[in-house]
Amino acid sequence: MLRSCWLPGMVLATSILMLAGCRSVSSRHDLSPATNNVAASSRSNSVSATNEKAAKAHAHYSAGVIHDINDEPDAALQEYYGAGIADPENDTLILEVSRRFTQNKQPEKALELLTRAASRPNASGAIFANLGFIYSQLGKQEQAIAANRSAIKKSPGSLTGYQNLFLNYLQAKQPQEALKVLDEAAKQPNAGAEFLISLSELYANFAVQVPAQKEAANAKALQILKRAEKLNPANPPTRLKLADGFNLLGDSAKAAQIYLDLLKTLPDLPQVRERVRAKLTDIYLRGSDRKRAIEQLEGIIRDDPTNAQAYYSLASIFYEEKQFAEAAEHFSKTILLSPDFEQAYYDLASSQISLNKSSEALATLEKARRRFAENFVLEFMTGMAFTREKAYAEAITHFNNAEVIAKATEPKRLNQVFYFQLGAAYERKGDYAQSEKYFEKCLELAPDFAEALNYLGYMWAERGMKLDKARELIEKAVKLEPKNAAYLDSLGWVLFKQNQPEVALQNILKATELSEEPDATVYDHLGDIYAALKQPEKAREAWRKSLSLEANEEVRKKVESSANGEH
Repeated sequence: MLRSCWLPGMVLATSILMLAGCRSVSSRHDLSPATNNVAASSRSNSVSATNEKAAKAHAHYSAGVIHDINDEPDAALQEYYGAGIADPENDTLILEVSRRFTQNKQPEKALELLTRAASRPNASGAIFANLGFIYSQLGKQEQAIAANRSAIKKSPGSLTGYQNLFLNYLQAKQPQEALKVLDEAAKQPNAGAEFLISLSELYANFAVQVPAQKEAANAKALQILKRAEKLNPANPPTRLKLADGFNLLGDSAKAAQIYLDLLKTLPDLPQVRERVRAKLTDIYLRGSDRKRAIEQLEGIIRDDPTNAQAYYSLASIFYEEKQFAEAAEHFSKTILLSPDFEQAYYDLASSQISLNKSSEALATLEKARRRFAENFVLEFMTGMAFTREKAYAEAITHFNNAEVIAKATEPKRLNQVFYFQLGAAYERKGDYAQSEKYFEKCLELAPDFAEALNYLGYMWAERGMKLDKARELIEKAVKLEPKNAAYLDSLGWVLFKQNQPEVALQNILKATELSEEPDATVYDHLGDIYAALKQPEKAREAWRKSLSLEANEEVRKKVESSANGEH
């Protein structure tokens, strides 16, 4: 590879010099024979010397390549150094050899070669830019700044000198000087798209390094990007960088437009197309446009049906949309393609629980148990699945295991949600003392957790205990969510238990109005309140409605007793 990047160029340069020499001799017809002979001799000597330098450098460089092939790095570097010494006027050679010394952590050798090359009157901006870089690496900031200034002067259309100088000033903790360098680069009238896009990246970097000037720097970065866009670069990699820049700077609409255009014009490069689609997915998700995000993820899967991450991202969107069947399907495919994708097992189990397929969830979790180490999430999700199975004792066992693991490894896992689920499992098992303990623990962690306030308050009200405290908790839950039908029902029920059926009736009726679907428990409570208010016909109607929604022996007995005039 190295010979292909320099040696042909050197041979070509030598050929051009020789040809140029021939043309110059034949074109000067006005010279006298004597003068012509002298000039020809001079040119011949010059060309000969140039060829001799090139040949000598060529020999050293070729020897270096051979040493590299034979895995003799020290000998190779010695030969490369000889090539640079032999032909210090060949910028391509000097830059290549100095790069090798820099990579091999010998910056002093690189500095020696670059310094010799820079001493020539016609030394290029690239030589000075690399010299500035080496000086900076060696901690010689003043020399680095001077060299980079020379690089800019010689090659104002190349960004390298500006970039190096910008970094010099940032390292010297002179942010205003660094910003001036970028502003100087921005004044280049004929800057190309690549130059401008890279300059925009430097402004964005400045915004990160100097947060106090973030807004102004990002505004300049965006302005520079718009200049680059007006040049309408056709090169796909350049357009991709342009889109990335707009995306980084918050102009998601412009970025999405360019990304979409790229998808139409990109060659058959699946990895690049996947990257573009992933960027579009992120933009659409940030904008809550899940439909378009799904389209892009499906595009990734069409290009690469084995892309587990795309299936997982798609499944996660379906889960957030409460499309649990689709979520479960795509989480399953994720696991099939990537069996070690641990989180996918837990997400699949969660989807299955949401679909009331708790036995399938337990099977999924058992697969995870065989593959992965015991952990909090595995135990917690297993507890959730057993809760859905109404196997409350087993659920509590796994919740307790999860608590032990979390206390030892991840205490932050033990939040209000965890203790809510544990308290609910104990309540359903009939262990009210333990349930109360964990609900109170939950409310210590989150005093405004409305669901826990309602659950504990209703549990007390249902058992006819701590009614004042129960009412206080439920009223707080209703205040937090005044249109929650379940909380209004709880409030009505605790008021009924406190012998306030008239006030209770208002809350229960409101609960029936706000319920998304008719609820058997609410109508059972409504029947009891009408009965207390001596309105037996309305009571029977409410109980019958409750029975039509859910079979319940106690409610059936109420209907029969009411019909017989016993209630």
